[in-house]
Amino acid sequence: MAKRGNGDGTYLKRADGRWEAKLTLPNGNRKSVYGRTRQETKSRADELMKRSAQGLDVLSRDQTFGTYIGQWLTDVVGPALRPTTYESYELIIRNRITPNLGKVKLSAVTPQQLQALYKKLADNGLAPATIVRTHAVLHGALKQAMLWNLIPRNPADAVRPPAIPRAEMKVLDRDQVNKLLEAAPDETSFALYSLAAMTGLRRGELLGLKWVDVNFERAQLTVQRTAHRIKGRGVVMGEPKTNAGRRSVRLGSTALAALRRQRAYQLQQRLSAGPAWDDQGLIFANTVGSPLEASRVTRKFQDTLYRASLPKI
Repeated sequence: MAKRGNGDGTYLKRADGRWEAKLTLPNGNRKSVYGRTRQETKSRADELMKRSAQGLDVLSRDQTFGTYIGQWLTDVVGPALRPTTYESYELIIRNRITPNLGKVKLSAVTPQQLQALYKKLADNGLAPATIVRTHAVLHGALKQAMLWNLIPRNPADAVRPPAIPRAEMKVLDRDQVNKLLEAAPDETSFALYSLAAMTGLRRGELLGLKWVDVNFERAQLTVQRTAHRIKGRGVVMGEPKTNAGRRSVRLGSTALAALRRQRAYQLQQRLSAGPAWDDQGLIFANTVGSPLEASRVTRKFQDTLYRASLPKI
């Protein structure tokens, strides 16, 4: 029996148990959406009406998958993503998904096409972890299309991404760490490697540390930001990826000594730079106080390992 919502279309209980909402969109087109319950169907109908009123072209099953996933990234997940995550999604879509599936109609994407894409990426030498990330983006985009009733099911549910092999973690032992510190090319690198070895902080966490984060009396530092590069904006500071990432870390005597040594060295750099010093309060900065580039830090670290005849880690 048909039931009319409060100005939101006609709702019917179908013979197969599902609910159907018959809508007239703001552009005059007619469309039906379905759900397991009346409330679920109404939620989908409300979402479609809202997006149609905004003029967004995500209501047509005949649009290409390239058009759909581009708008999905911009309008749906983009606002909630960290800048670096958004950049990685955009790269995956632009370099791997759009060239292969961009011209396929959204309603025509099949599990076989997705599985063939994963095989193609593997044959081109992409690592399993990279293919799994591609699968995650595809699965999220197609799940949203299903929730909007643009496709009846998520074809990515029927696809198996490659397994990621577990790699044995390689670390330096105590003697190797000492060799690394002896080979450090400058005072800042010495302090950076010392703190990394003594605390286990990630690269971005180390490069985001500021002097206000260190309590020398309590022998403690607080991790409350990370440094990362964003295309077009340079190095920016952001919050830790998870709540657990915001934490306090105890410091041993060796780490404290390295930090004091770094503070004295940085004061000399500051005096040498004079008015050019960019005071951001960073513990690990370049010769004028600005943030260090993570990629350069990594290259310098690998060079130091090589010069110290240490294994590449």
